[in-house]
Amino acid sequence: MTLDREAADRAATRAGYDAIAPAYAEHFRDELAGSPLDRAVLGAFAELVEGEVLEVGSGPGGVTAHLHGLGVRVRGVDLSPAMVELARREHPGIGFAVGDMAALDVADAALGGVVAWYSLIHVPAPELPAVLAEFRRVLAPGGRLLLAFQVGDDVSHHDEAFGHRVSLDFRRMQPDDVASLLGDAGFDVTARVVRAPEQTSLAAPVPQAALLARRRR
Repeated sequence: MTLDREAADRAATRAGYDAIAPAYAEHFRDELAGSPLDRAVLGAFAELVEGEVLEVGSGPGGVTAHLHGLGVRVRGVDLSPAMVELARREHPGIGFAVGDMAALDVADAALGGVVAWYSLIHVPAPELPAVLAEFRRVLAPGGRLLLAFQVGDDVSHHDEAFGHRVSLDFRRMQPDDVASLLGDAGFDVTARVVRAPEQTSLAAPVPQAALLARRRR
């Protein structure tokens, strides 16, 4: 993928989430409350992680706030300024900033944990190794990484969402493929959860996966 194409893809993702931020936040506000498995995964991460945590693609801040409530020292970063503004307003005790997960404004080995909760789904496959390498760069040796994503082999493209014109791609991935990429990037996968689609879930009706990994010492 050329730099021009990468920039265009990021711009489309940013514009799409800027447009739908309030409706998106309201729609997904109670999603964690209805997903005990997701809460269990986040709870396990909270118990295992040491040091500061960054959620990349933090959106309206719901997952960041959940981790904060579990006692994690956490802040969020998102590509969408509208999402960041909303997160700051709804969670004033937590730090949120505009940023790109492919080029984080974080020093080397500065973090104890990184969470990418359904945000890697917007990263084109050719860019994934570089993004995972960036996660490894900012994590201290032994640092924890938590990824959540939709399972599949397709790309779901949306030209409309919540009544707004957008251009958003949701890229589904296979857990084995993600685990392989993590291994190549210097991580060891320590846990894997795959759950079937749930009729009552607000998430897309496809299997959902979460992988917990650790940066090799």
